[in-house]
Amino acid sequence: MTLAVVRNLSSPRGAQTQQELEDFEQEIVDQYALAMASAGLTGGHVGNTRSAIIDFARSLPGPLWAASCEDADRFLAGLRHQGRSANTRAGKAGTIAQFYDFVIARYQGDIRALTGCIVEQPIDEFNRPPGRNQGEVRVPPSDAEVDHLFTQWRGSVALARKYLPAARNYFAASRRLGLRMNETIMLDIRDWRPDLGDFGKLHVRFGKGSRGRGPKPRLVPAINGADRLIDWWLAEVRHQFGDDWSDPDAPMLPSERNDSALARCRRVGDDALRTALTKQTKMLLPAWAGRLTPHVLRHYCASSLYGDGMDLKALQELLGHEWLSTTTDSTISRIQRGRRPALPGISRPAPPSQTNRRVPAGHRTRMAWFRGALRPAQSRTGRLRTPLRDPLPA
Repeated sequence: MTLAVVRNLSSPRGAQTQQELEDFEQEIVDQYALAMASAGLTGGHVGNTRSAIIDFARSLPGPLWAASCEDADRFLAGLRHQGRSANTRAGKAGTIAQFYDFVIARYQGDIRALTGCIVEQPIDEFNRPPGRNQGEVRVPPSDAEVDHLFTQWRGSVALARKYLPAARNYFAASRRLGLRMNETIMLDIRDWRPDLGDFGKLHVRFGKGSRGRGPKPRLVPAINGADRLIDWWLAEVRHQFGDDWSDPDAPMLPSERNDSALARCRRVGDDALRTALTKQTKMLLPAWAGRLTPHVLRHYCASSLYGDGMDLKALQELLGHEWLSTTTDSTISRIQRGRRPALPGISRPAPPSQTNRRVPAGHRTRMAWFRGALRPAQSRTGRLRTPLRDPLPA
């Protein structure tokens, strides 16, 4: 009878082939992707994480488990030399750090047994990028500047060569509720619910999720005159894009092109809306040319609502922030003034007038398509609760 060989688990095993080591390295990355999927993270987030890990692996002279802090230093410095933004570098560093936490927790013993190598965390407090928001104060434009921009923009809509795209771009840019750009373009007609609450509510179904966990839906009350603006858009403009105005699944912000497969308008892309805002800012507010973006207007909305007296907690829910500190960063320009002025409301301009572009009264009355989502013109007039300096179309 022969005795079996007893091997200490803490000592390296027999020499492995290069192919076996590469397969083991790939298995670790795949297991991490499976763990993220098991945690409920979206496929897009998992794919982006894998790409960041593979990019880091390609920069290493050896396998992933042999990476050191010096390797991470070179990788992050290379990203900076490539012109990557501070947020991109910080995001990749965080992704790599989480991956190595996973490797150390689950595979430290196996790697030590197979290769004799002890895995260390390559991202530490010395090389982790802080990100762009560290120490940065975002100051949005003043009320007077925003008033000037949207007042002039509103006046140019009725005179535009292509009225419908001009009205759509104005409507999308009037960010009274501070929605993100992607949240705005993903709205459908059914998402406007005037029957909820005092002013109606928008069902933001594609709200920005946190930590790769997919969309985070929320209901946003149509305060700050947003109810009148939405009613104007749906009752007087949206139906002119096509016959899909009565389809609750049609996009609220349509493109000029039709989707033949669905027999309705396509959804407008964010590039068209961003380009329109950039163009109008360059013409009407040149001091902010190249700096006024949809996200800056989101900060302006948050700051103005806080200045009007909205509580930070309510503002956090309105904006869809996971952390209250993020909301505080959005309103820092008002907080640093030391007091909260009692303003009557944000003086955003009202919907543009539509000379010779009115919808017949009978047509308005027939627009009670989705659970009474649009009321007749007389009822809508009675719902004008939030006063604005500029009157709405009669």
